[in-house]
Amino acid sequence: MRSFLLQTRESFWFLPTVFGIGAVILAQVLVLLDRTLIAHGDNISFVDSLSASAARSVLTIIGTAMLTVAGTTFSITISVLATTSSTYGPRLVRNFLADRANQIVLAVFTSTFLYALVVLLAVRSETDDGGGFVPTISIYVSVGIGVLDVAVLVFFIHHIADSVQITTLQRRVQTDLLRAIARLYPAVAAVNTTTRRSLAPLTDPGPVCADTDGYVEYVDFDRLKRAAENAECTIDVMAMPGVYIVTEDPLVRVSPPNDATAFVKTVRSAFSIGTARTPLQDVRFALQQLVEVAVRGLASGTNDPYTAVTALDLAATALADLLSRPPAATALVDLQEKPLVILHWPQPDDLIRDVFAGITTYGLEHPLVVDAAVRLAERLRVVAEPSTRDVLDGVLLILRAQL
Repeated sequence: MRSFLLQTRESFWFLPTVFGIGAVILAQVLVLLDRTLIAHGDNISFVDSLSASAARSVLTIIGTAMLTVAGTTFSITISVLATTSSTYGPRLVRNFLADRANQIVLAVFTSTFLYALVVLLAVRSETDDGGGFVPTISIYVSVGIGVLDVAVLVFFIHHIADSVQITTLQRRVQTDLLRAIARLYPAVAAVNTTTRRSLAPLTDPGPVCADTDGYVEYVDFDRLKRAAENAECTIDVMAMPGVYIVTEDPLVRVSPPNDATAFVKTVRSAFSIGTARTPLQDVRFALQQLVEVAVRGLASGTNDPYTAVTALDLAATALADLLSRPPAATALVDLQEKPLVILHWPQPDDLIRDVFAGITTYGLEHPLVVDAAVRLAERLRVVAEPSTRDVLDGVLLILRAQL
């Protein structure tokens, strides 16, 4: 279920479907309102009556125009996706797919077409079977929606122009990173968790293996905790979010071993496995996206060190926030402090190494980038733990040697 929700969030079909259904329902309701008013002989003074031919012309123009505009906006979006994929990295495409503004714009235009189509079917002239019927209110509402769509089109042009700017892309990636950090490294430890660095090894653990392959997109740790409580066991999660697994790879290790069908099914259902990594629970992937933008800016064909400098500055905000937080939970425990689910989140030292590995590999020939990397390391050193300062000192030694 969680995998389905993730897919709908990053799809162009979900919101247009919802809006389309709503448009059809709205059209039917307003047509029914028109029929009711005509049956009772009521007139609305500020609404002029229309002939059947005029009504059909208005609805046809609105429907045709909106379908054409929807196709144009979709083409523009696909063009932007292709440009972004080739210039800044294919993994940034999901940021456009998950952009609610793009989804809503496409949904508004397609639903307007459906609304006009449904109302058009209700228009009858005097020569048609059943007598003449012109749903005046429904038609004027369609005109109002058409005027609103013009404003939506102007917004879309502004939004898509802003979206392709590299600073906007980097801000989106930084937002995903900050959300992932806040989710996995909470400022206040959750109830029934522990942040101890090491736990006693499991005794004679047995694996629960995957029955499919792909990237672990999401893990429902609360479900695993309930399963461990019910089975009176400890679950060690081997496939953390972001890990690629193949069939028969161990998802978890269980002590004491439990191969009951219901237990295995519950454990497997806690893992959402898909075709790509997502930043929802994968801090490392969210950070790698920011590093990728920086590295691509340093490519010989691009030669844009300022993009890398901006990426490092944005990384400073996220990493400083991360280092100021308590360590991530290493286990979910019961009321007696017994570990129920053992977790393996990436340590801050590993995340910092990921950032500087790309910079020291591709950016040492650019003084601007080296200077930005030094500033980043010095900022992080102020809030870092002693062990992390040792890592940063090693990085600073390499970077300062290039200045």
